[in-house]
Amino acid sequence: MVESAESLAEILEAALSELEEGIAVLDAESRVLFWNPAATSLSGYLSAELLSRLIPADLYRIDEHHRPANDAAEEAKPMRVILRHREGHSLPAMLRRTPLRNALGKRFGTLLRFHPVEEIDSLPHGANDPDGVHENRLEASQADMEERLDEAWQDWHRNGVPFGLLWIGVDQAAMLRKTHGRDAAEAMLGIVERTLLHGLKPAEILGRWGNHEFLAICHERTPEMLDAHAHRLGSLASTADFRWWGDRVSLTVSVGAAHAAQDESLRCLLLRAQRGMQESAYLGGNHIVSKAFQGGRECSQS
Repeated sequence: MVESAESLAEILEAALSELEEGIAVLDAESRVLFWNPAATSLSGYLSAELLSRLIPADLYRIDEHHRPANDAAEEAKPMRVILRHREGHSLPAMLRRTPLRNALGKRFGTLLRFHPVEEIDSLPHGANDPDGVHENRLEASQADMEERLDEAWQDWHRNGVPFGLLWIGVDQAAMLRKTHGRDAAEAMLGIVERTLLHGLKPAEILGRWGNHEFLAICHERTPEMLDAHAHRLGSLASTADFRWWGDRVSLTVSVGAAHAAQDESLRCLLLRAQRGMQESAYLGGNHIVSKAFQGGRECSQS
């Protein structure tokens, strides 16, 4: 039995209304055609107030640290924005703008999807010393990883996609930086990054997270599997062939592993991985430390 267009529209509207993220459908002139309950909860605007009207101009502003380079980039990936509630308060959120096109490619509307995220400054990062071009590259990598982290976090919460983190510190990078300068350390980190990338599994993501640190987003099903994967990557890193002025420099990494647990925040997960890496380094480097979730008290520790 073929459903009528009206019935299909009702089914679609009911499905979108059940989603936990805010959904707005706009026409070509940015007038609101659909506004789900989650969008009302996040913004304070009722569907009846907005239907057939222009979306509020001050509904959100793009976080300046995460502003896309152009309109195409804005539509290609999620953006960090600041949502403004109609009562005046604001909250950080992730927004995705998807153009709606007909079979001929002509744009006839826009789909907005948004959900709240933790404050960027509350997420632990690696050290980032000011240094011109290097600093800009590191900040860009951190911003990209923040977006990837949020996507993985949402996939885990909503769809049950396994999620774990490996916080990887390069043991020799700080000393090389002191003795031979930033360029030498960056060359070393580039070799380590390329080596680690060869050991990642499909859909895993690796990015710079600090001066001498990387963060890997993994999808191992259990903490034990994540720990085993961390050991494989650590062993792989030690095979990296790095030479400076003709001398081969032995490389090792300190890794902290943390598998996502129920009832914890993204910040807590990152803190667990960071503390694991720090404990690895305190042991003299070239260690893997897996940190299990012990409850909310971990979040309050400095």
